[in-house]
Amino acid sequence: MNATAVMPPPRDVVEADVARALAEDIGSGDVTAMLLPDRDDVAYLLCKEDAVICGRPWFDACHRALDPDVTIAWRVAEGERVTAGTVLATLSGRARALVSAERTALNFMQTLSGTATITAAHVDAVRGARAPAPDPQILDTRKTIPGMRAAQKYAVRVGGGVNHRMGLFDAVMLKENHVRAAGSLTAAIRVAREQQPSLPLIVEVETLDQLREALSEGCERILVDDFDAATRREAVRIAAGAPFNRAIPLEVSGGVDLPGLRAIAEDGVDCISIGALTKHVRAIDLSMKLGPPPGS
Repeated sequence: MNATAVMPPPRDVVEADVARALAEDIGSGDVTAMLLPDRDDVAYLLCKEDAVICGRPWFDACHRALDPDVTIAWRVAEGERVTAGTVLATLSGRARALVSAERTALNFMQTLSGTATITAAHVDAVRGARAPAPDPQILDTRKTIPGMRAAQKYAVRVGGGVNHRMGLFDAVMLKENHVRAAGSLTAAIRVAREQQPSLPLIVEVETLDQLREALSEGCERILVDDFDAATRREAVRIAAGAPFNRAIPLEVSGGVDLPGLRAIAEDGVDCISIGALTKHVRAIDLSMKLGPPPGS
C-alpha cells in the first residue's frame, strides 16, 4: 500500500523523539566522526529485505538536527512495499553529520518499518475473509516501546492497521477488575457512562452471559477475550441476531497469531487486536553508506 494519506505525529513530537535519541547516542560528542574530514559528501540508504517502508519523518529529522542544509532525495514513498536491494534515498551533506546521524536515523527507520511490515502481513491475511462484508480491522494495543507509542502507532496505520486507544485517557475500557469493583458488568458500564459520558466505552467480556449483558446495556465495542473458536462463533451469532443486529462491533483479543488469524476473521468478528504488532519488534535490515549508490 501507499500510505501517503496517513498523517504522522505532530512535528514537535517527532523532533522530541529525535532529540532524546540523538542525546542518548552522541552524548558529549561523536569522537569517531571527528576523525572524518569535515567536508561535503554523499550517502545512500539501502533496504536489504522485502519491507513496507516507514519512518521517513524521523529519519529526516535526525539528519536535519545535525545538518540543517542536508539534502535527502527519497526514491520511495512512505508506506511503499519494496524488495530487497532497493535504494530508498540518497543524501548530500556534511560528512561528519551524515555519519553521526546514521545510527539513530536507522534505528527509527528499521523499527518503524518492522512494525509497518508485520502489520501489513496481518492485514493481508484477513483480506476478503468476510467478502462481500468489509474485512475486519487489525488493531494495535498499548504494548509499545516506552516513549515510542506515537511513532509505533503511526507505523501501524502506515501498514494498514487501525489504532486502539492511544492511552488511558482517550477511551474507557472495562475489564474484570472494574467489574469486580463495581459488583457487576452492568453496574460498571453505568458508572463509566456517568463519569465519562463523552468518551468511547469498550467492554471486555469473559462469558456469553456477560456478552448479552454488554449488548443489552450498550457500549461502543465489546472485546471477547480468549474465547475458543466455538464460543467465538456463538458470540458472533448472538451479536448479529435479534434484537442486537450487529449494532455493537465485536473485537477479538488474546491468543491471536498470524497462522490462525484468517480463521478468526472468517468467524465474522469486526476487529482483531494484536499486541505483537508493536511488542514483538523485528527490525528491518537497513544500511546507510557514504558514497553514491551502486550503478550510479
